[in-house]
Amino acid sequence: MRVLILLMLLALAGCDDMARQEKLKAQGSTRVFANGAVNQAPPAFTVARGDLAREARLYTRPPMSRALLERGRERFDIFCSPCHGLLGNGKGVVVQRGFPKPPDLAAARLREAPDRHFIEVISHGYGQMYSYASRIPPADRWAIVAYVRALQRSQGVPLEQLSTAQRRRLEGRP
Repeated sequence: MRVLILLMLLALAGCDDMARQEKLKAQGSTRVFANGAVNQAPPAFTVARGDLAREARLYTRPPMSRALLERGRERFDIFCSPCHGLLGNGKGVVVQRGFPKPPDLAAARLREAPDRHFIEVISHGYGQMYSYASRIPPADRWAIVAYVRALQRSQGVPLEQLSTAQRRRLEGRP
């Protein structure tokens, strides 16, 4: 029995090849690839496992509803208003503290921009704005876009287009 245990220990002692195996280190270099880098970019159009459904939601606009607008306002106030301001005019609290001013969301070029533009900006960032893809799920991105459209419509409306009740409310009359 002792001989068997001794043989097993000797066999196990020779099994440390994993520690001394030939391998490539993540940030190292190699002659295997033409560019000499170990880390290689994934092939074009590669999608992580489980992300196809998530990506599909980015291309499916939900129907407009009050709940969607309310969710959009909530998410806008959390993620967008620090820079864009509560009115979307680019006068958020971080801008008042010296950060670069983002564009006014009611500007003509953004009123004319397709909804997809806003989805792409939220997903990938733009200019000084970084990507919010890891922070804002696709459904909330659409809710934010719906709310931005509501903000845009609420600004710059000619007085003639308002109802009498709306005008009175603006003027502070009952």
